[in-house]
Amino acid sequence: MNHIKKIVGVLMLLFITAVTAQQDPNFIFYRYNMNVINPAYAGSVVKQEVGSVPKRVTQLGLNLRSQWSGVQGAPETQSIFFSTGLAKNLGFGVSVINDRTFIENQTWITADFSYKVKFNENTNLFLGVKAGGNSYNANLDGLTSFGIAADPSTSDIQGVFNPTFGLGALLQGERFFVTVSVPNVLTSERLQERDGEAKLGQSRQHFYLGGGMDFEFSNDFILKPSVVARYVDSSPFTIDFTAAFELEQKFEFGLNYRLNEGIGGLFMFKGTDWIDFGYAYEAPSASPIVQTTNGSHEVVTRFTF
Repeated sequence: MNHIKKIVGVLMLLFITAVTAQQDPNFIFYRYNMNVINPAYAGSVVKQEVGSVPKRVTQLGLNLRSQWSGVQGAPETQSIFFSTGLAKNLGFGVSVINDRTFIENQTWITADFSYKVKFNENTNLFLGVKAGGNSYNANLDGLTSFGIAADPSTSDIQGVFNPTFGLGALLQGERFFVTVSVPNVLTSERLQERDGEAKLGQSRQHFYLGGGMDFEFSNDFILKPSVVARYVDSSPFTIDFTAAFELEQKFEFGLNYRLNEGIGGLFMFKGTDWIDFGYAYEAPSASPIVQTTNGSHEVVTRFTF
């Protein structure tokens, strides 16, 4: 039992240290729930039917991520995302994210608005804004249980509500996309680690830049590579590389590599025109995490109307 507590304590310190850097949840299925980090995606999804004009659709999705499976109190993230078109050039969306990591629990609820600028017949630029709030809680008793000291300044961190405001842009073509966003430009108080002690610190802005392209070799085989990069001040640059293959417009298989963090695989199944389901597994590459966990699991379900 003491050995397990030491392992969890080390992971908690690693996580609290990372709070000053990568604070927002990561997703392997980032391409399938992009409006969580970029409001410009609201109302941008279109359905292309043979012989008809592309039509914007409404999407409702659920993403569940369990990180470092087998480690007590390891990160768990649940997100719900909704997207629809309001008018000819306007889009609307809602994102709800609940993220629990060891002693921290926070929930974001935001509304997304986008405006479409038509470049040509096949290319559009979407500009988006995200507004809402974040509820933040930290169980400081969980620190002392594992021998981690808490600075007195952390006593007022419970039940804090912080406003959020984000910006994003999406350049979308018939077979490609480029995305750039800052999900929250505002900062707020939260825990951070200094000299082995949990203290009061500030959240930091996350900057995302990504893109992807579809290479259609036939109606039954499409190669879909994509990449997303994350930058946070005073932290290592993080990049996700994904290569997916769509088969017969029903199945999708892919590999994901997160620079210096882990490698994983993903699978998507489109049951009908209105629902698809996906599962992904990620194995960490960073020590000592790799020796204490069974990996990370992620599930996504989307409904299209």
